[in-house]
Amino acid sequence: MPRLLPSLICLSLLLFSHLAQARDYWLISEFLNLNPQQRSISANFQDMVQALPRPADRRITKPVKISIIYPQQEQSDYWRRSVRSFESRLQELGIPYQINKFYTDPTADIRRQEQLVLTAVEDNTDYLIFTLFSNRHQRLLERIIANGKPKVILQNITTPIKAWHDKQPFLYVGFDHHNGTRLLANLFLKQDIAVKDYALVYWAKGYISELRGDSFIEIMRDNRKFQLSSSYYTNANRGSAYTAAANIMLENPNLGFIYTCSTDVAFGVSDVIKEKGKTGEILVNGWGGGSAELNALQTGELDVTVMRMNDDNGVAMAEAIKLDQEGKSQLVPTIYSGQFALVTKDTSAQEINRLKNRAFRYSGISVEPALKEQEH
Repeated sequence: MPRLLPSLICLSLLLFSHLAQARDYWLISEFLNLNPQQRSISANFQDMVQALPRPADRRITKPVKISIIYPQQEQSDYWRRSVRSFESRLQELGIPYQINKFYTDPTADIRRQEQLVLTAVEDNTDYLIFTLFSNRHQRLLERIIANGKPKVILQNITTPIKAWHDKQPFLYVGFDHHNGTRLLANLFLKQDIAVKDYALVYWAKGYISELRGDSFIEIMRDNRKFQLSSSYYTNANRGSAYTAAANIMLENPNLGFIYTCSTDVAFGVSDVIKEKGKTGEILVNGWGGGSAELNALQTGELDVTVMRMNDDNGVAMAEAIKLDQEGKSQLVPTIYSGQFALVTKDTSAQEINRLKNRAFRYSGISVEPALKEQEH
């Protein structure tokens, strides 16, 4: 296990002042209230994603050029499954395509990530699939969106950015972090947990941690049943999460649960809980419900997760591109958000298999453990 070296690892104790600041994005419910016409578009598109594939209504001969920039080396298989389901649906829809895939560390040099985006643009790609890691990305993408080429699909983001007003990306697609967090928070609130102190371990600083971490704190604070003992940011990996959890256990070993904001963070925290002999005593959650988390639930390493119906997001991207290629872009909603299911260590194997068949309907029960940094 990594040694306890807080001075060498980027860990930051939470400051509450930023919770009160106005968000620079709309939650889904807020956006739909402002744009009620999107409700029927979203409902129809959701039906399309759930239905069997219907090939494009006109023959498309020129391959669509697509560039994908995703995080690599995460223990979660979310991104790998996304690519697989996306390509499988494109093939079923009869859309010829050429995909350039670039994988990057979400906490690495921002300039490297910006260069990958610019490379995609210079390659004259038709669709750029990316996710926001920082405010600098937001400014860069703003210029691309304003130009209208390539069309931008923001993955793992379902909250439209206010500063972009009516000039939004082609599609926000993923699973609503705020909704998933609320499901987990409500589950913890219903548990008969004797110890009322809890701790929280974030992903890296930024959007994901805000929606999954800060939202959780707000929900728990409003309820007043549990008290936040401490919280740490990480470098979005298992090792730094281990260090954070070790610090937390030194500060307060008497906790009811430790809430975590991602798969890798959950496993780093679980490692410490196991070392301290606290498995089953201090509860810990996963986030996303990929294969690794589902296996960990069965072995008791994790206690609960919120499971995404994973492949629907890849299907949604393919269906959006099909509509666009048919000249029906007005039928593409601004946001597509997939569905969740709560899974605990007590969920039956039969039910987990049912959920796997639903969530991984294109990507299969298992996927390759890693992706190369760059593929063409």
